[in-house]
This record gives sequence, C-alpha cells and structure tokens, in this order.
Amino acid sequence: MNLDPNTVEIIPFSIDLKEPIKTLNLEWLHKYFKVEPKDERILSDPQGEIIDKGGMIFYAKYADKIVGTVSLLKIDPTTFELSKMAVSDGNQGLGIGKKLMIHCLAVAKEKGIQKLILYSNKSLAPAIHLYESFGFVAIPVEEGVYERADIKMEKYID
Repeated sequence: MNLDPNTVEIIPFSIDLKEPIKTLNLEWLHKYFKVEPKDERILSDPQGEIIDKGGMIFYAKYADKIVGTVSLLKIDPTTFELSKMAVSDGNQGLGIGKKLMIHCLAVAKEKGIQKLILYSNKSLAPAIHLYESFGFVAIPVEEGVYERADIKMEKYID
C-alpha cells in the first residue's frame, strides 16, 4: 500500500474509538513480546486508565481506517509517558510513527508538559531510531515497569 503520510490525519480519542488502541497494541505485543497484566488493564479500559487520569490518546487515521495510535500517560503535572505507540502491520515504515510523534511533541509543548519519558526494548531498532531522531536520550531503567523494557528514554520539551 502506498500511503501518503500527508493524507494521514491525527485525531483524538473518543469513546467510540475505544477498541483500536487495544487491537493495534495487542497485534504488536503478540508479534514481538507478550501481553503483560499492566497492558491488559490499560488497553481494556483506555478511558479509565489513561483519559480519566489526565492522559491523552491519539490515532492516525487513513482512508477512514485507524492505522496507528499513541498515548501520553500522566505521571505528574509536568511529566508524561509516551506509551502504547503502535502502527498496524501493513503500514509500518511509512512515516505514521513520525507523524504521531510530531503531534505528541506539539501537544506536550502546547500543554506545558516539561518532560516525556518512554520505555521500550532495544530489539525494536526502528522505534529506538525514531525516538533518538526526536531527541530522546537513554537513561537508567528502573525494575518492574514492564518485563520487556530494557531501555528508558527521556526528552525535555523546550
């Protein structure tokens, strides 16, 4: 599929779009890792676990289909976790993750968020490269967040 990233629209979460965050994330979790209890809890109730706690969810929409998602989970008033980023299998490598990242950084700046953190796995080289290209830097990762997380990164928002 030759997707033109310029025709991808970033839209906010709405209750009728509760399922795509779960289906997109489960798709890649099953492919690369396993679904952890924390994933199941958050993905089964995105309204309660993300939105109602002050976080945000965004979707990439292309040709009336949701092809990507990302969340900003509130840690405290000035720190959010970039989380639950996923792009559907057939649409990876087309710039959708980059477009979601640009949107998240713009929203963070607009809302006065000072720092974004994220957890990932070094085996996901394209994702790590994307984060680094946006100025995220590796910092020590604490135990017990996600079993699959072997890298933690942060970015201060100017």
